[in-house]
Amino acid sequence: MKKNILILALIVASITNSFSQKGGYEIKVKIDGLKDTVCYLAGYYGPKQYYKDTAKVNKNGLAVFKGDTELPGGIYSVVLPDNATYFEFLLIDQFFSLETKLGNQQVMSENLQVTGSDETSLFVDYLKFVGKKQVSATPYRKQYSDSTASKSQKEKAKTKLQEIEKEVTDYKLNLMETHPNSFVTKLFKASQEPEIPESKDWPTLENGKKDSLFPRRFYLANYWANVDLKDDRLLRSPVFHGRLQKYIDNVILQHPDTIIKSADALIAKTNGDDEMFKYIVHYVTNKYERSEIMCMDRVFVHMGEKYYESGKAFWMDSTKLAKVVERVVKMRPTVCGAKTPNVILQDTSESKWVSLYDINAKYTILYFWDSGCSHCKKETPKLKTLYDKYKNNGVEVFAVGTEFEGDAWRKYIRENDLNFINVSDNPEINKNAYQYLKYTTIESLNFRDTYDIYSTPRVFLLDENKEIIAKRIGIDQLDNLLADKLGLPKTEVKEENTKSKKKKK
Repeated sequence: MKKNILILALIVASITNSFSQKGGYEIKVKIDGLKDTVCYLAGYYGPKQYYKDTAKVNKNGLAVFKGDTELPGGIYSVVLPDNATYFEFLLIDQFFSLETKLGNQQVMSENLQVTGSDETSLFVDYLKFVGKKQVSATPYRKQYSDSTASKSQKEKAKTKLQEIEKEVTDYKLNLMETHPNSFVTKLFKASQEPEIPESKDWPTLENGKKDSLFPRRFYLANYWANVDLKDDRLLRSPVFHGRLQKYIDNVILQHPDTIIKSADALIAKTNGDDEMFKYIVHYVTNKYERSEIMCMDRVFVHMGEKYYESGKAFWMDSTKLAKVVERVVKMRPTVCGAKTPNVILQDTSESKWVSLYDINAKYTILYFWDSGCSHCKKETPKLKTLYDKYKNNGVEVFAVGTEFEGDAWRKYIRENDLNFINVSDNPEINKNAYQYLKYTTIESLNFRDTYDIYSTPRVFLLDENKEIIAKRIGIDQLDNLLADKLGLPKTEVKEENTKSKKKKK
């Protein structure tokens, strides 16, 4: 008898151990009406879905997605052969079954049944409920937006829509209360906006009035309160990306210093979750490398220095990392707030060397241009008008011609009476650069690389210490900026003014 009990215990232990060591994933999908084809398993990463697996559909409509490595948790889809029709589900468990019938997305979602995963069932049931409520809300939305509907009809439709919205909210709240530890609850919390206290609960200032800035501070302080930044499953849903994008683009102040500070603080909250760390760092870095907004390249340079040059970008191979670091090194000298690299080049006589640092002006406009560039031909006359307007107010222009041949450049300067400082290099200097280093520097002769001149015109506004105040700015914007800084009235700089002067001559 004891021997039989021992054998039974060994069998149970063996079975238990085999289940505990079961790896990979197996998702059985049965779609009534679909046969002898293929379907796809896709999963979110950020706002987009990517294909993860392909499975054959047999004559009974059964497809089995199977692999040796577990799938990371998140929101997934089964996509039909047309690559357009699909239904979504939540993947937490690795072994379960889905069954539905062929139709459009709504039909498949409405008929979806889950076996073997409570979390997936919770999510699917929620989607079904929301789908039904959306259908019931459709006629009321139409009535509310109908221009021929009466005021009472619109009010009735609005009331009905509010009732339906409350039903959906109550459903979510009940689910969160009854399943507090589920990933579905975590998704719902991550999508919630901070609930700002009523005005009666706002702090009171010394003057006895309520602090009107409190809602803003509260919202900022609690924006990430319900988001678990240590759970990378949130990355595999559209929820996290949308929240991050809103935070960076709309919630925080759109100033480089604020963005840098806020991004660093957010990244620190990932607290060792490699995927979350990677996602946020990559998102912010990539966004500001390509930004066309003035001075936002400071964010990219900061991210590159702190997370890439320092070796923290563990996901990048050496080749890609080197490219990012090279870009950081190239952009670093000309970010806003930095002292601009000096430029020492010859004037139109090709005999006198002029240094940018030697200019004694309250503000210096550093202007890179090409006399053959169509956009330069529009902006340069405006710059001439602007210079004539501000030259007696401590403003100077240091214009650098980017052409290698100087004849067309000098001709344009003469014909358009460009009476500010004009410098450029020439073929002789470029050919025998080292002979001229007693007059200039390699950085000056390589100004196209030093200043990252990939297109013209390029405008920089410098203060009296030659620190960059503004860049990537049009002449019209520059006019307003200078008027502000000099305390002068704003007037539009127009190209037509210069043209009319030329005609009079």
